[in-house]
Amino acid sequence: MTSTNIGLAEVETRAPAPQPAPDRDWWRGAVIYQIYPRSFQDSNGDGIGDLRGILMRLPHVASLGVDAIWISPFFKSPMRDFGYDVSDYRDVDPMFGTLEDFDAVIAEAHRLNLKVMIDLVLSHTSDEHPWFRESRASRDNPRADWYVWADPSPDGTPPNNWLSIFGGSAWMWDTRREQYYMHNFLAEQPDLNFHNPEVQEALLAATRFWLERGVDGFRLDTINFYFHSAGLESNPPLPRESRDYSTAPSVNPYNYQDHIYDKSRPENLEFLRRFRALLDEYPGKAAVGEVGDAQRGLEVVAAYTGGGERVHMCYSFDFLGPVKVTAERVRQVLETFGAVAADGWSCWAVSNHDVVRTASRWTAGEADPHAYLKIVAALLMSLRGSVCLYQGEELGLPEADLAFEDLQDPYGIRFWPEFKGRDGCRTPMVWDSHQPNAGFSGGKPWLPVPAEHITLAVNTQEGNEASMLEHYRRMLAFRAAHPALVKGAIRFLAAEGDVVAFERELGSERLLCAFNLGAGEASLSLPEELRAVAVPGHGLEGRSENGAIRLGPYAGWFGRLA
Repeated sequence: MTSTNIGLAEVETRAPAPQPAPDRDWWRGAVIYQIYPRSFQDSNGDGIGDLRGILMRLPHVASLGVDAIWISPFFKSPMRDFGYDVSDYRDVDPMFGTLEDFDAVIAEAHRLNLKVMIDLVLSHTSDEHPWFRESRASRDNPRADWYVWADPSPDGTPPNNWLSIFGGSAWMWDTRREQYYMHNFLAEQPDLNFHNPEVQEALLAATRFWLERGVDGFRLDTINFYFHSAGLESNPPLPRESRDYSTAPSVNPYNYQDHIYDKSRPENLEFLRRFRALLDEYPGKAAVGEVGDAQRGLEVVAAYTGGGERVHMCYSFDFLGPVKVTAERVRQVLETFGAVAADGWSCWAVSNHDVVRTASRWTAGEADPHAYLKIVAALLMSLRGSVCLYQGEELGLPEADLAFEDLQDPYGIRFWPEFKGRDGCRTPMVWDSHQPNAGFSGGKPWLPVPAEHITLAVNTQEGNEASMLEHYRRMLAFRAAHPALVKGAIRFLAAEGDVVAFERELGSERLLCAFNLGAGEASLSLPEELRAVAVPGHGLEGRSENGAIRLGPYAGWFGRLA
C-alpha cells in the first residue's frame, strides 16, 4: 500500500486486484431467463414495457438464481412483428428507451452477476430497413442482391411453392422491380440473401457493435432460416402421418411441406463458423440458436453445435409443441440427441414468447396441475443441457384467453379462431396484486392483464414455501449447488410408466435423479450398485425405502451415489 498527498487530503491507493479470467464455459449448463421487454415492466406509463423497466426488475431475476437474461428485440422497428422486424440493427427503438438505457441494464445485470444475451434477428429485416428500401428501388443498385428476389413463373405466379409460416405464399410481388421477394414470415419481413458475402459482412458488423457494447452473447432467431436453396426448387409434400405441429399450428398449411429447400441448408454451416470466430475474439461470449424444423430439429442442433466451431448451443421445439411431455418422450429426445450430437450441446425450454404457456398446454386432465408444473420444472432443471426460462413461468401463469378485439399478433388474427396466436403468452408480467395492472404499468397496458394472473403476482407468492416461485428458487439453488446437474453426463435408467430416472455425473459427484410425472403412486427398484443416499434441499417428496425409490403423485427424489 502507498499513500499520496493531494492538498490536505490523504488518499490511500491500492494496486487493482487481479481480475479472474472470463469463464468461457459459463453457458454450458446455464439457466437463461427470457425477458419479453414489451411485457416485463413499464417505467413511464405508456403501457409498454421498456429498458428502464427491466432495470427496475433485475433484482427479481437475480433472486431466482439464474445465470443470464435473454432480452427479446428492442431495436428500432415499425413493430409489425413486435421487434422481430428490425429497421436498424444498431439502435434502440424509442419505445424501449435509448442506448444509454441499455448500457445501464448491462451494468446493473453484471453487478448482480447476470450475463446479458440479446436477440439477434439476422434472417430477415423490416421492409422499412434502409437496405431493403434501396434493394427494391431497382435491379442494379448496390444492394439489389441483398434480399431474395426472383422472377415470376411464366404464368405470373410465384417462382415456387414455398410457404410463409404466417400463412400464404412466401413470395410477395413488388411493382418497382416487377419481381417477387421472399418472406418466411410477414410480407413486411423480407428475407436477406445470405448467398451474398456483403450481407454476411454487414450482419457480422452489426454483431460486433453489440459485442463492443458489452453483451455476453446472443439468442439467434430462426437460425436455420438464414440460407435458402439458390436453385429455388419447390419443396416436396409431407405425408399427413409425418406432420409435426411443433413449429406451426395444425391449421397452417406450412405443415404440408417437407421444408428441404427453404431452410436448414448445408450452406449455413460455413456462416456459423464465421459467426463463432467473431464471438471467439471476445472471451466468454456465447450464442444459442433457435431451430425451427419439425422434421430434423435434433439433427440440425447437432450440426450447429458439434465440434466447437459453430454456435455454442441451440434449442429446438421438442418440448415446446403441443405434444405433452412424458417419461418416454423425455428419454427418447435426450437419448436421440446424445446419439446424434455426442459433442454438441442443447438448451431445453418448455415455454417462450411463441407458444401456449405450459400451465395451459400440458395440465389438462392432471389431478393436481400445480404439483404437475412443479415436477416438470424440477425435471427440466435436472436434464443435461442449458435451460431457457420464460418470464412468468416461475409464477405458474396460465395462457391468457383474450377477446378477438384485444389481439395484437398478426399471426393470431390471420388464423383466428382455431389458432389465437401468441398474445396469450405475452400479456404483462404481474408484480403486485395491490397495484393497478398488477404493478406492470400506471397506464393502459398494450395487452390486458388477466384477472386470474393477478392472484399469482410475485408479491402473493414471495415467502410462501408452497408457491411456484419459491419452488423455482429452491430448484435453481439446488442445481447450482451440484455441478453434476449443471455440466455432468447423463445416463438413463430403466423405469416404468410415468417415471423418468437417470444418473448425472461430473468428476467425483454422481447423482441419481427420479421423477414421477403421473398422478399415481410409483416406485423404482434399484440394484445394489445404485443404492444412493438421499440429498436434501430440493423440496420434492420422494423417499428411499428397502432398496427402492417410492414416488407419490408428481414426486421426485435425488440421491448421491458412491
